[in-house]
Amino acid sequence: MTALAIVCALVAAALFAVAAVRQHSEVTDLAVDGAPGLRTLARLLRSPGWWAGTGLAVGGSLLHVVALALAPLPVVQPLGVFSLVLTVLFGRNARRVVTAVVLVVAGVAGFVALAASATPAAAISAGTAELVAVAGFAVAGLAWFARAGCAALAAAAAVLFGLGSSVVHAAASQAPTTAILLGGQALLLLGAGGVILHRAYAAGPAAVVVGTTTVLDPLTAVAVAALAFGEVPRPAAALAAVVALAGVRVLAGAVPHVPSKTEEKPVHPTGLRVLIGADTFPPDINGAAFFAARLARGLAERGHDVHVVCPSDDGPARTEERDGYTIHRLRAHAIPFHRDYRFCTPGGARPAVGELLDRIRPDVVHVQAHFGVGRALLETAAARDVPGMATNHFMPDNLLGYTPFPRRVKNALARWAWRDLKRVYRDARIVTTPTPRAAEVLAGIGLDRPVQVVSCGIDLTHYAAPPRPADRPMSVLFVGRLDAEKNIDQLLRALAPLPHVRADLVGDGTRRHELQELTADLGIGDRVTFHGFVPDADLVHRYAAADVFCMPGTAELQSLATMEAMAAGLPVVAADALALPHLVHHGENGYLFAPGSITTISRWIADLAADPAVRARMGEASRAIVARHDIDGALAAFETQYRILTGLPAAAAVNRAA
Repeated sequence: MTALAIVCALVAAALFAVAAVRQHSEVTDLAVDGAPGLRTLARLLRSPGWWAGTGLAVGGSLLHVVALALAPLPVVQPLGVFSLVLTVLFGRNARRVVTAVVLVVAGVAGFVALAASATPAAAISAGTAELVAVAGFAVAGLAWFARAGCAALAAAAAVLFGLGSSVVHAAASQAPTTAILLGGQALLLLGAGGVILHRAYAAGPAAVVVGTTTVLDPLTAVAVAALAFGEVPRPAAALAAVVALAGVRVLAGAVPHVPSKTEEKPVHPTGLRVLIGADTFPPDINGAAFFAARLARGLAERGHDVHVVCPSDDGPARTEERDGYTIHRLRAHAIPFHRDYRFCTPGGARPAVGELLDRIRPDVVHVQAHFGVGRALLETAAARDVPGMATNHFMPDNLLGYTPFPRRVKNALARWAWRDLKRVYRDARIVTTPTPRAAEVLAGIGLDRPVQVVSCGIDLTHYAAPPRPADRPMSVLFVGRLDAEKNIDQLLRALAPLPHVRADLVGDGTRRHELQELTADLGIGDRVTFHGFVPDADLVHRYAAADVFCMPGTAELQSLATMEAMAAGLPVVAADALALPHLVHHGENGYLFAPGSITTISRWIADLAADPAVRARMGEASRAIVARHDIDGALAAFETQYRILTGLPAAAAVNRAA
């Protein structure tokens, strides 16, 4: 009999899963703004889809009643958890939930096998069953009048299902008259659970509803069986239950709430609605953060409705308006090895970005990294069929330079990070990167799609500087983070044999104190000024006052600071690494040096210091080269990609930044 009961319970779980998907779809189509009212319920009663789901649910209920009559509650009721597994499999691609499915199947199978040894109650008191029913009616009353969310309503429905099933199980052992009375009460409890379940459907995603009910329903029934009916499973069943619950928790969180496709999405009157995902954003100080802010501001100025989702700079979540666009800052955590930045975990960001997608309903999402915010946004957008694209600014050295790990460990972490990037960017339909060299890097790691080159772009006129007087000490400028991968110590060592040259370092970072000590050790403290972070208006003056720009960094995917210096008409001395050779043409607008070659840096700076005419000529060449990276061209290129993603006619803009 137990084997037949298990088969009936499993078939019932399958019917419940299909019914849940059908009914959730119908309820969300008709009651997207809250709990279903009387008019909505009337429309449900006219819906063939809802009746089909209801018929499946009734069929599943009948099979479940048969199972409850044939076996103890601890055996039958936990099998309902399979309805969550099936709901997830029916509702989306199960790539991310294979492990969770295994946990659920193994845990429930183990629990049922152990619970099968529970001794069935010889006779269940009718009075005890009546008390269980009364408790259920009290729960139904509280749930009906409570103002609660999706999970709370689903929990109430689950308790009612568990109590109703317990009463059904008790009725099977009673005399006919008593059995009919208890059966009627059980139907009332199950019916009340069904009504509250529909309110939960209207308030949230099907997986949350089914996940909550499939956890609390069997727990309620097993608790009643043990405490009231004397059907106590073996203690080892608790471990199997923990395994099953762990799988249920993962499954319930794997499926975000997808709004009904029949909802009309408000159309922004002047352009597209774009949601930018950034794992670093001002006041963070780095090129990726500056680019994300420049992109948001530029798109807003071109008539688009722009939203940015990023980590909070001070911890708590908040929303703010800036420069014509909206910033949604998510709750974030401090980075242990870098006090100036905060991060979001993917699990923490996923519900928040899901809520934003449902509320904002963007035409396209554009992420700037594959970390917590970026991966959560791409994954959640893909589940909602919102087209997504990614721009890669990531180089492992930009992150691992802050860690204390030895080089071998850093290399292993870098390889893992590239593999992780490939996996996350599978959800992006278009991937861009700022330079051809950066595109080659992505091709080299095996990214399984072509990478489009779109410059980050800068406002050329903003950084244009007047001609510089020749009768003053030559100044070498560096702008950027004072961190390990920037190799600023090489610039300082190169200045030691050049007493007629001074340096201005703009920016801050983890190596500032160490670099200040180095200048004292080299005896050049009187010729080096640490300006720290300066506002953009002051930064323009720093470019105007400099004669040469030096970028010794070896992890630059484009280097916005170098582009700004070129727009200001400066010759550039730069490391021959990654994207810098695309900007610095040796002998034309500056000089390249092999990374770490301090004597070569000294030589090129000395040559430029000795010849103002060469500096002027190379400065003009810098302006000509960087002209291809004007911000208007970059914005037009991104607009073209957005229109391709959304199926709109592509604008006439041509990517002049490639």
